[in-house]
Formats: sequence, structure tokens, C-alpha cells
Amino acid sequence: MRRDAALERLRRAPWLDTARPFFACLDGADGKTRAVGGIVRDTLLGLDDGKADIDLASELLPDEVAERGTAAGMNVHPTGADHGTMTLVHDGRTAEVTTLRRDVETFGRKAKVAFGTDWTEDARRRDFTMNALYCGPDGELFDPLDGLDDCLSGRVRFIGDPDARIAEDRLRVYRYFRFVVSHGNQQFDEIAIAACQRAAGDLGALSAERVGHEMTRLMSQRQCAKALTEMTAIGVLSTALFSPRALSCLTQLETFQTPVDAEMRIAVMAISGAAVASLRDKWRLSNATMARINRLMGAADLARQGKLAELAYRYGGEGEAGLALAAAIEGRAESWLAERLNTITAIEPGAFPLSGSDLVSAGYGPGPAVGAELQRLENLWIESGFSLDRTALLTLARPV
Repeated sequence: MRRDAALERLRRAPWLDTARPFFACLDGADGKTRAVGGIVRDTLLGLDDGKADIDLASELLPDEVAERGTAAGMNVHPTGADHGTMTLVHDGRTAEVTTLRRDVETFGRKAKVAFGTDWTEDARRRDFTMNALYCGPDGELFDPLDGLDDCLSGRVRFIGDPDARIAEDRLRVYRYFRFVVSHGNQQFDEIAIAACQRAAGDLGALSAERVGHEMTRLMSQRQCAKALTEMTAIGVLSTALFSPRALSCLTQLETFQTPVDAEMRIAVMAISGAAVASLRDKWRLSNATMARINRLMGAADLARQGKLAELAYRYGGEGEAGLALAAAIEGRAESWLAERLNTITAIEPGAFPLSGSDLVSAGYGPGPAVGAELQRLENLWIESGFSLDRTALLTLARPV
């Protein structure tokens, strides 16, 4: 990617207009406040969708940020005042402002820091060179660590000593792989990989919520099987969850045109033998996430059995995902998936024409027997290609 085109894109970024009130009240024109991180990086890469958070770094102390924000008519929230972070809200847009910091003592994530005014020192505290890019209200890049080339070439590189950066926060091991997937085309830096491998045995103390958040973001990308395979090979991920079979199926899944997300990948892992209950605890997966994973597993099971009519009826919009999972598990080609997708797309089952009250009216007493008979009749209706109507189904009901 050409540097001049990327820099021009930054200078013309639409979000600069949105950020102008924040820059104005925090002396951005004087170089005391700059945008930093994802919004700068993704604008340079042409990935900014206009929804990215506005993160600002400032020489101003938190109290002064709050005072200036209030004077400018903004809502002020001390979201992380102890760590130098204040959140300003103006016209429905939010900016998170963090005072420049320097390390006083380093002992993991709870490092003792002091506020400062040295931009280069603040940049050195960040994780990757592509995330240590700043710009002011005019959109001019400030690049104290020469991270632009890494950013444009998709090279995810730790700032300084990778072991030191990881020791500051071991979640950076997972973040490294997430960024390699999202911004590095799964191209690994040998030095970074070696550091991640050295830290692999010390990741157990990380909170389940933080690990789960990173892993689900990583696994929501279009392609990530190569990264998951590398993470497993160096001991970051467990072979109990990411078995060779699971990794092979995940790789196959990415060859299809069907969009893939984290829940689909977890369903593949579960079908391949991973204990989903264990994964739920390890990553603190929500009940809604677990419910969809179970639905996907059910859809895949019907697809593997060739029960396409039932798949279309019971799982509707999840039918394509179920077929993709089945194709990956069974080692099927794209043509197998496409043919069956055409079949289920053409099926219009409608609503099951019978209800429990119909059976009660026919003489069944309320209770489990009604549910069991209703399910049997529903299966007959599906097997008929949804041709049996209410009258025909009632004639097929077992005598009370």
C-alpha cells in the first residue's frame, strides 16, 4: 500500500470533523492531544467504517480534561480516572481521553505508572508498532516509533522487547494472534512467535472473560484456522479443545463461500469432540451464545443425515450454516454444499397445522402424552414433504 495514499486518506478522514470539538477543548492544535490507536491505524489501511471509537491521548491531566470537557458543554464520565482515562460525550459521539503515561514500576498488568508529557515514552508502553500511531486535528500522522511501514505491510510486531511487552499483560499473546488474523493476513513474526511460546505456560492466571473476549473476536474473522493451528502448536491453545481433527475441519470450513463466525467454529470443535461445557467456563460464553451453538450442532446433525426437509423446517436461517458445518466435518466439496443449499432454499414448509389443543379436543388428556403424540405427528408431516393437512394428521393420531 502506498504511503502517500494512506497519509492522504488520514488527512481527509471524515471522523476528524466529528472529533473536532474534542480536539478544540483539549488543545489539539497545539499538539497536546492526538488521536491514537485503532481509528488512526484503520484509517491508514482504508478499513475505517465510521463506527470506530475515538481514542485520544493527551498531555492534559485527567482533572483538566474533565474541567475542559464540562466547560465545553460535554458530558464527562470518569471511566478510568485512576489510570488517567476520562470519557467525553458530545452530540452522541464518545471520545475516550487518556493522559500520557510512563512506567514507574513494572509488575504485570498492575504496573505503577505516572502521568507525563513524553509522547515517545507513551508510545513505548503500547503493544504493537501499528497501534502506536497518532494524529492531530489536521490528520497529520505522528509516528514516534516508525510503525507506519509495519502497519501498511501488515506486519504485527511487538514494540521493543516482546517478552517485556507480554510480561506487562499476558493477554497480549492472544491479542497478537488476533491482530495477525485481522491486520496481518496470518503472517507470523518469528520473534513474536518465540516470545508467545515462552509465555504459553503462564497464561492460566488470565481471567476467563478477557481470554474469551479475545478468542471470540479472533474466531469471528473470515480466516483464522492457520492462526489457531499455530497457537495450538506452540501451546497457547489446548489440543483437548483444538484437536487435529477440529483444526482440519476448521480449515475446510474456510474454503466455502458461506460466512463463518465464532459460534460456527465452536460448534465444529464440539462436534469434533471438544467439551463445550468446559469451553463455556473457560471463555465465559453467554447463555445466548451456547444456545446458538447447540442449534448449529442440531442443524449440522440433520444435514449429515441428509434430512434436508427437517433441516429447512426446524432451523430455517441456520440451514446454510448447518450444511457448511456438515460439509466441513464430512470433508465434502463446495458443490455438495451448494447442491443441498439450493434444495433447502426451495423448501417452504409453512407452519405445522396441528396443535396440542387439537389432540385434547380429540380425547387426549393434558400432559406428556399430548406432547409425545404431537411430536410423532409432526415427524410424519415432515416426512410427507409437508403435504398432510390438519384433517389427515388427526386421522393418523393414535387412539386414546
